[in-house]
Amino acid sequence: MKFRFPLWALAIFLPALLAGCGDAVEDPSRPAPAATEFPSAQGKTIADLLHGSGATPTDLVVAPAAQTFDVGENRYPFGVFTTGNEQVDEADVALYFAKDASSPVQGPLPAAVSSLETKPAYRAAGSEGPGEATTVYVVPRVDFDKAGPWLAIAMLKGENGLEVSRVPSPDVGLYPKVPSVGEKAPPIHTPTADDVGGDLKQIDTRVPPDQMHQVDFADVVGRKPVVLVFATPALCQSRVCGPVVDVAQQVADQHRDEVDFIHMEVYNGNDPSKGIRPQLRAYGLQTEPWTFLIDSDGVVRDRIEGAYGVFELEKALGTILSAG
Repeated sequence: MKFRFPLWALAIFLPALLAGCGDAVEDPSRPAPAATEFPSAQGKTIADLLHGSGATPTDLVVAPAAQTFDVGENRYPFGVFTTGNEQVDEADVALYFAKDASSPVQGPLPAAVSSLETKPAYRAAGSEGPGEATTVYVVPRVDFDKAGPWLAIAMLKGENGLEVSRVPSPDVGLYPKVPSVGEKAPPIHTPTADDVGGDLKQIDTRVPPDQMHQVDFADVVGRKPVVLVFATPALCQSRVCGPVVDVAQQVADQHRDEVDFIHMEVYNGNDPSKGIRPQLRAYGLQTEPWTFLIDSDGVVRDRIEGAYGVFELEKALGTILSAG
């Protein structure tokens, strides 16, 4: 099976270098701008906002960082880039969605900017090189009330006023095999350090390997809360697997007595030519990375496609600590 990847993978592709050690970092994330700073959607169509709001076409690229959406409330992550593939970290952006050209518009939905930064001790080799993702824009809740493709646009606050861009259409309900919130997590086996005689390079492409390979998911699911991370730091097409695993390892070290964190690689033999591992097939995954937060009853309480920061994962962790 050929993997699909978020569209921002086209804008982030260069390999990266270096890691280090140091003190703790503060939360560098940036809150969302006020919705009142963007045009109201009341009584308007997507076309009205796109062509009649007075906004000029932007030169920036707004690229979705997720493809799997269900009917109901969804997290919507995306990246903002120049046409030269340089990441833009400080844009004020709001999104608008409509089921079709004549449907009511949902929006403006301003996006916060979530930092992918970790403490220096948790940064893998390659986490700070050119092209590596450092932030992700997130609209925490978009309510898709019908399945099928939706229309989407972005409004950005530019130096000379509002700018507007079309956004690739999200297709709701396209991947029904991915476990949803409230469903039981498939009890897959995940390889452990013991399975490979301590040679973690066999089951982890991160440099150095992380320490989230101590338990088999099948042995702990339904007994203890679990954070299950599907990611391949060295082979990731979206260039956010590395930061995601760094973030997960930092949070894991703060909660190791309460939650089991498990990192599951993507490709058989860590070789893309050999196809994806059966564990990903069991979860119906078409993109990477993915993170599932599973309570002590084995029920998915949250799931995150793509990138997230330490503070977003800490907040999501509350769904399985409280439920457990």
